[in-house]
Amino acid sequence: MSDSDSFINEVTEEVRRDRLFGLMRRWGWVAGVVVVAIVGTAAYVEFTRSQEEARAQAFGDSLLAALEQPVVEDRVAALAEITPDTAEAGMILALLASGELAQAGDPEAAAARLRAAADVADLPVRYRHLALLRAEMMDPSEPAAARLLLEALAAPGAPYAALAQEQLALLSLREGDVDGAVALLRRIEDGAATTPGLQQRASQLIVALEAGSVLVDVSPVVEVEDTAPEGDVEQSSETDADGSVDPTETPSDAPAETSDTETGTDEN
Repeated sequence: MSDSDSFINEVTEEVRRDRLFGLMRRWGWVAGVVVVAIVGTAAYVEFTRSQEEARAQAFGDSLLAALEQPVVEDRVAALAEITPDTAEAGMILALLASGELAQAGDPEAAAARLRAAADVADLPVRYRHLALLRAEMMDPSEPAAARLLLEALAAPGAPYAALAQEQLALLSLREGDVDGAVALLRRIEDGAATTPGLQQRASQLIVALEAGSVLVDVSPVVEVEDTAPEGDVEQSSETDADGSVDPTETPSDAPAETSDTETGTDEN
């Protein structure tokens, strides 16, 4: 019985081995293809990653080289020569270029650059909203168009809703709607997503508006008559006919030493 069992076991093992070899001869190439596919895919992914890193590094180097130019016009020209290869890179380039254009004194061109970059397809929403919001802050549109845009940017869940609400409040102030502006500012102040800096700005503006302050847009060139204190306005009536002030004329609030001199003369 022992020899018979051993013989049967040997035969069974040999049959199994033959079946295994048969399966390997029949389907072994599939395993080889799977292994080659895995290795090839890993190599392709690594190659693609290295290419993307190289392009990103080249793009960053070109940006740094452009921003290192000492003159703002040269920086603008250098940034205009850079060609981005992705929508995100184009938005980064547009943000930098718009900042340089604004520094060069051309906010209209800066806003146009941002608006053009926001129209690129397949651009993430956060980049598009940022470009449109910054363009509106640099070069405001007509009140009606600006309100439509800012209301869309201030929709619940938008990435920069609080900042858009702040711009809506300022737009309401420009239109003379103080109550509407205060209501928007209170909404910003109580917003859960509002940053501390924005909350502080909203609170300060609410206090100023409720105290009766009037916000006025001041142009870069301010006339002297607009900023002169009341004392200077009173003195303007004492000017000559040609507009010049008589240097020998004593102002109404003369220094105390004048009275001392007159007292000394009377004593003598």
